Amino acid sequence: MMQKDKKLKVAFPHMGTIYVAWEKALNAMGIEAYVPPYTSKRTLSLGTKNSPEAICLPYKLILGNFIEAIEGGADYVSMITSPGICRLGEYGRNIEQVLKEMGYQTNYIELSLYDGFKGMIDYLVRISGSKNYLKIANAIYLAVRTVFAVDELQNFLSYHRAREIHKGDSEKAFNKAIKLIRQANTANELSKALKQGLSLISNVEIDKTKDVLHVDLTGEIYIVNDEFSNQNMERELGAMGVQVRRSLTISSFLKDAIIPKIFKKGETHLERAYRLAKPYLMRDIGGDALECISDVLYAKERNVDGLIHVSPFTCMPEIMSQNIFPKMREDVNLPILSLIMDEQTGKAGYITRLEAFVDLMRRKKMKAKINSKNHEENKIAQEV
Repeated sequence: MMQKDKKLKVAFPHMGTIYVAWEKALNAMGIEAYVPPYTSKRTLSLGTKNSPEAICLPYKLILGNFIEAIEGGADYVSMITSPGICRLGEYGRNIEQVLKEMGYQTNYIELSLYDGFKGMIDYLVRISGSKNYLKIANAIYLAVRTVFAVDELQNFLSYHRAREIHKGDSEKAFNKAIKLIRQANTANELSKALKQGLSLISNVEIDKTKDVLHVDLTGEIYIVNDEFSNQNMERELGAMGVQVRRSLTISSFLKDAIIPKIFKKGETHLERAYRLAKPYLMRDIGGDALECISDVLYAKERNVDGLIHVSPFTCMPEIMSQNIFPKMREDVNLPILSLIMDEQTGKAGYITRLEAFVDLMRRKKMKAKINSKNHEENKIAQEV
């Protein structure tokens, strides 16, 4: 609870750009959002040193973020928790205990997003001490709007990055757009910032005639959305002329977890997962496994060139997904690349695998064009 005459510093772990929404909600409540240094090798080293050896990469990075936040003077560290069958539900208690054993006195608090708006309200009441529900509603609204705005910018970035003339221009424009979003303090300012951000990216010089590949990126949601964890995969693929679509985004997570059905447009990711995954996986086995299986079939429906599945080492739900993929690959004739990430993952070997996968997709696409052309020529010859 916020103390009188003192503005609390509340920190949260990084996961891509999610910090922008966290920051928006806390600042709207009069709380100082402390953004830790962006995840780095030092962050990973701190987290790995104080974590169980077999725990997954997201846990180690979250712990590292918290240690750096505490070193920076944060009064509270907070994160999202889950009641499901993923180990995420146990992270909080483990991390809290580790921080105490390390001698840190910082308070730890969790946000249960699976409790919907109630969970967000309870979190903001506890952290701020305020029961001004109009103020709380505004904070939640700004945070949710920010998530959707940032994801829209991310999609726009992916389109332009695969076609840009000068490497890096799209990402520079995207970073400027994120700064505009962070400076917006009202819904109206946020809408203007999004419009300006999209304009910045659209001004990047691109080759609209470029033959790009389309790839869906799925897997464990933290690794999919965090650039440090996946070693800037989307940037690397963009440089190879590949437009990447994230199948798992923060906005899709919010649609499934907190937004009431009456406000949802169309089928959510989880609803689609239950519909499409049934021939291969009958029920939710934890993590994002069900969604990943359905993402393969959804990619095939849209004639995507390939799918990349990323997961942290030792993640059991994603290990199950990887064991189902060989059968699916035969049934849907879709190139699938599975990458397992941990602190030992080397950049050179990882890039080599991406390059080989891109070459495979290009050859498959070229072969399909040749077969289609031959089919049309044979059809015309028969008609003559």
